Amino acid sequence: MARGSISHIALTVSDLERSTAFYNKVFEFIGFKSVEVPESSQQAMKTRLKAWVGPGYSISIRPSKGEFALRVHDRNAPGFNHLAFTAENRSDVEKLYEFLKQMGATILDAPAEYPYSPGYFAMYFADPDGLKFEYAYAPGYDRYRTEPSE
Repeated sequence: MARGSISHIALTVSDLERSTAFYNKVFEFIGFKSVEVPESSQQAMKTRLKAWVGPGYSISIRPSKGEFALRVHDRNAPGFNHLAFTAENRSDVEKLYEFLKQMGATILDAPAEYPYSPGYFAMYFADPDGLKFEYAYAPGYDRYRTEPSE
C-alpha cells in the first residue's frame, strides 16, 4: 500500500437515518458494502456510526450535534468541497445518473465531458445535506497513480 493512501473518510450528517438510507443505495451501486460498527467503537467515540467499506478504505457517517444539525453545508466555504468516485466506464456514469434520478436525489450536473483530462466524463450529485459528490470515468487515470518508493 502506498504511503499516504486514504484509510477512511468520516462525514457528519444532520439526520443519520435519512442519510443511511441514501448512502446504502448509492454505495451499493458504486460497490461499497455496509458493515456493522462495533458497539465498543461507537461508545468510545460517543456517537452512533454507520459505515461502508470500499476498495481499500471505508466511509462512515455520524450525526451532527445540537445546533450544528441546523447549519446548511456551504461547499464554497473552507472545508469539504466534494468527493469523487471512480467509474469503470462512461456507461457506469450514465447508469448512476439514471439511478439517482429514480431515487429523487439532487443532481448538480448531468453526465458530460469535462476538460480535466482527455475523455474525462463525470456527473455530480448531492447527498441529503448538500454534500457534493462526483462519479467520474477518466481513461488513463492510472498513469497518475504513484507507487510506494523503496
